[in-house]
Amino acid sequence: MRTGCFFREKNTENHQGDSMPHHATVSRKTSLRAMLCTLLAALCVVTTPAAAQVVAERIGDGVVRYFLNEQARENTLPSLALERPRPALGKAPAGFAVTPVFSTGPSVLHDDERFVTTIDIEPGTSLYGTGETPGPLLRNGRITECWNYDAYGYDDTYPSLYTSHPWVLAVRPDGTAFGVLADTTYRCEIDLTEGIVFRADGPPHPVIVIDGPTPKDVLMKLGDLTGTIEMPPAWAIGYHQCRYSYFPDSRVKEVADTFRAKHIPADVIWMDIDYMDGFRCFTFDKDKFPDPAGLNAHLDSIGFSNVWMIDPGIKNEDGYAVHDSGNEINAWVQDKDGNEYHGYVWPGECVFPDFTNKNVRSWWSGLYTDFMANGIDGVWNDMNEPAVFNVASKTMPEDNIHRADPELGGPGPHARFHNVYGMLMVRATREGVMATNPDKRPFVLSRANYIGGHRYGATWTGDNTANWYHVDVSIPMMLNLSLSGQPFCGPDIGGFAGDGDGAMFARWIGFGALMPFSRG
Repeated sequence: MRTGCFFREKNTENHQGDSMPHHATVSRKTSLRAMLCTLLAALCVVTTPAAAQVVAERIGDGVVRYFLNEQARENTLPSLALERPRPALGKAPAGFAVTPVFSTGPSVLHDDERFVTTIDIEPGTSLYGTGETPGPLLRNGRITECWNYDAYGYDDTYPSLYTSHPWVLAVRPDGTAFGVLADTTYRCEIDLTEGIVFRADGPPHPVIVIDGPTPKDVLMKLGDLTGTIEMPPAWAIGYHQCRYSYFPDSRVKEVADTFRAKHIPADVIWMDIDYMDGFRCFTFDKDKFPDPAGLNAHLDSIGFSNVWMIDPGIKNEDGYAVHDSGNEINAWVQDKDGNEYHGYVWPGECVFPDFTNKNVRSWWSGLYTDFMANGIDGVWNDMNEPAVFNVASKTMPEDNIHRADPELGGPGPHARFHNVYGMLMVRATREGVMATNPDKRPFVLSRANYIGGHRYGATWTGDNTANWYHVDVSIPMMLNLSLSGQPFCGPDIGGFAGDGDGAMFARWIGFGALMPFSRG
């Protein structure tokens, strides 16, 4: 069954790492630099015969894929955004409305040279999308960076947050529309200060343009390319109650019982990392949560479903069953020298599953068999940018090594797979949940994701703050995520960091109850 475009049948003071923006504020000065970079890029446009050999192929009705040249087409990496490979259906139609110009040029936010795609727009064109990004709904004049980032307490100065959607929806003054997808998993700037400009690391990548009579038509075609999410369980579109963190299990029961006693509508209770034994994933603290199956049975008896958190960081500890079973299949991401990469997260020193490898994904999926047997209904994948504590980048080094499957383009550096690490994790999680409960609709929530990752799970807008700025920005953030192909989304209603007041929460819950994913 299909409905619309994209549906089918923490105690905060202990948060690790600084909360300062990781890049310079996107200010008027930055905008000036962006204009200068655009001019330089125009001067650097490739004018050799290769430029005349741009490959433009039709892959759908009103959908054209562009390559720098035939060599770039032959060497292009597999698309992780598209649901399946899309063969060429012929040459692009003559006079197709939107034609990108390829070049190389400087980054605005970093000191490096990048592959640049430039698309002119007519005056009065409104730009939307760019995924999960703070600020207004209208993206004209803004710079967004696609680089999944642990953006605790973010605001408008953060060019990148937890997910990456290298996509822009353009609505012309006459109401017709087009969309542009930079089909790359590498770090990528979306500069909308002068037209539409993508600046991406990595090799030349394809650019897909969708042209249509209306924005709806463009989004329907995007859904056809990237796939759609299956209809979620009914309880998942209800109201979710969550806090960092409810423990012990008696406190969870107290919260649930109080909701029922006060006749407050609610459908789901969430368990954060404090249920674990020393933050070891797939374990339960024997003192705080001695009987998780019994707790879930109690919640079920009073009409609550449940969701439990699982992070990617696995404690580097011999004797811990998950660690030992991962060691047996050499499951971990490697450093540049081919050794296990170790980073610090909640459990302490951790290793990280290499979700680019199908054997690792299969192993990870299998871990959910015993876990879900405790009556668990849904899974929450957090910290999967992947976040790493005590390092300036807040993530693992870009030269770490992933031993990826051929279907993902084969082995490569973390720089290539960073933006899809969370997406591949939630894919493996979803497969494990479905294998354990094949007769139930799965529900997985992921903090990190990439365009197309809506096929595997919902997302939320990360670690926001209990203030009026985040009340205001919730709606445009959700709308731009939806306009980027991720409709099952919403904020932490009430804020994650800090404490608001009754008036703030009342305003937030008033419209938050209408959001596709509604969690307070």
